[in-house]
Amino acid sequence: MTTYLEPAPIKDKENPLESMMQRFDKAVQLLGISDEMYHILKIPRKQVIVGLPVTMDSGEIRTFEGYRVVHSTILGPSKGGIRFDPGVNLDEVRALAAWMTWKCAVVDIPYGGAKGGVACNPRQMSAGEIERLVRAYTTAMLDVFGPDQDIPAPDMGTGQREMAWLMDEYSKSKGMTVQAVVTGKPIVLGGSLGRTEATGRGVTVSALAAMDKLRLNPYKSTAAVQGFGNVGANAASLLRERGVKIQAISDLSGAYYNEAGIDIEAAMAYRDHNGGQLEGFGGAEPISSEELLSLPVDVLVPAATEDVITMRNAGSIRAKMIVEGANGPTSAMADDIINDKGIMVVPDILANAGGVTVSYFEWVQNRIGYKWTLERINRRSDRIMKDAFNKVYKTSQQYGVSLRIAAYIVAIDKVASTYKFRGGF
Repeated sequence: MTTYLEPAPIKDKENPLESMMQRFDKAVQLLGISDEMYHILKIPRKQVIVGLPVTMDSGEIRTFEGYRVVHSTILGPSKGGIRFDPGVNLDEVRALAAWMTWKCAVVDIPYGGAKGGVACNPRQMSAGEIERLVRAYTTAMLDVFGPDQDIPAPDMGTGQREMAWLMDEYSKSKGMTVQAVVTGKPIVLGGSLGRTEATGRGVTVSALAAMDKLRLNPYKSTAAVQGFGNVGANAASLLRERGVKIQAISDLSGAYYNEAGIDIEAAMAYRDHNGGQLEGFGGAEPISSEELLSLPVDVLVPAATEDVITMRNAGSIRAKMIVEGANGPTSAMADDIINDKGIMVVPDILANAGGVTVSYFEWVQNRIGYKWTLERINRRSDRIMKDAFNKVYKTSQQYGVSLRIAAYIVAIDKVASTYKFRGGF
């Protein structure tokens, strides 16, 4: 069973909501969006905070705080993951919900954006405690969730097991099986082939498209992947398949470097038989997480959590390009430093949109009651990611801006135009 427990070895105090809004504001200025439209796009449609009393194995009742923010439903039902993490807070969830709006718009999927979370530490909870928490959260959100309203998915600290419980609890309330209420489910419960590796695959497709623009030959290129959870490990594995030498990887236990290249399949096997951690991995030498970020590689893939590249360390980055596997790994205050160094950044709302793309495919398959082959899913998701990259790259050339701001321009323009066509104002 694969879960989305992504490590966060470096954490700064910069606010992810503020980082998102700084990029949003720049794109809005370049597009000439009106003040009225600015506030429509800025303010979330719905913000829900709930208290979730859960009986622990000890018999004690603990109350957890849960969130669900629906940022937009202009393009369609809202879509976004649920994260279980001690650091979950409303600002983070609001930022991630807005990111989902822009992410869906960039890859031209008919979804709005949402995000959910519960402030808890799943690593310190039993399976039974987590199940009771998931079911309590689902019950509290029955008026929010729905296959035509708001469709959750896995995120940090949750996976297909938790989505199965969510689907079951929601289905009980409706008196029938409702597979399309959630994505990221086990295959036997209506999950899609290709979903587990979809985000990492999208990162790989984005990286190869960007490498082509920089005239970098994958078979002569190197990469470092920060974060070895679902996204980072799959991206590392797929990049290696395409010829890229992965010189460094990292997780909560630290970073590991091998100049000759790390055997990614061996690293994944070791991690899976070592309690989910790379600690003690013999195929590379230990280095610090900061050293990994400053390695002179061609491609740096931050695939953990927010704000790992900040003003504090941006100046030391020597990669030719950064492909953001995580949400918000580069703080807004680091953008100018990175851009001044001439480093191409494929932004999160583009690079890691492969996950929501295949989530959309899962939802479509659930709605029509028919399963697609893995080959069809990969072919269609690769095409969507390539088309999105090319549109963002063309927009960056047109406006003379970074790929990040170009991605926001593409997304905001799509949502704003749709709102006007729907008869807004």
